[in-house]
Amino acid sequence: MLTKGYTHKVLTEFKKYVVKQARTNLSKGKKNVNGKLYKSIDGDVEVGKTSFSLSFVMENYGVFQDKGVSGTKKKYNTPYSYTTKRPPAKSLEDWISKRGFQFRDKKGKFISYKSMSYIISNSIFEKGIKPSLFFTKPFEKAFKNLPNELVEAYGLDVEDFLAFTLNNKRLR
Repeated sequence: MLTKGYTHKVLTEFKKYVVKQARTNLSKGKKNVNGKLYKSIDGDVEVGKTSFSLSFVMENYGVFQDKGVSGTKKKYNTPYSYTTKRPPAKSLEDWISKRGFQFRDKKGKFISYKSMSYIISNSIFEKGIKPSLFFTKPFEKAFKNLPNELVEAYGLDVEDFLAFTLNNKRLR
């Protein structure tokens, strides 16, 4: 049986570090336009009687921002790629307006956000999305330190459990 002692503490610290650093990387990388992805990054630590688990969650598109997506003309080292389906132009409209930029046509007139979203969608389709690794880097960095800390913490939890069990048997 595991206790919510040292193991839970180590996993919770790991989770907090990864979430904090991923959010920081998003902001530093100027990928935190509306805060939706930033706010969605979270983790969950569960310690049961015989097991423990750690999971992370974020908006679906966060995976593509982190790992990147190969375009039809530019390739990245990523499992994701555009082949026939383009990025949704509709969802780019909000992003464009929040960034506060607009293109002009040859006559100097502003191009609508809707037209710009189609232009940008086509560009992303061809050039892809460069991997930012905003989540991967802090996860891998913390994971390198996790095994020793977790083994030690798990060992301390087992020691506490054995001491508790032995003390209870002596009391009977």
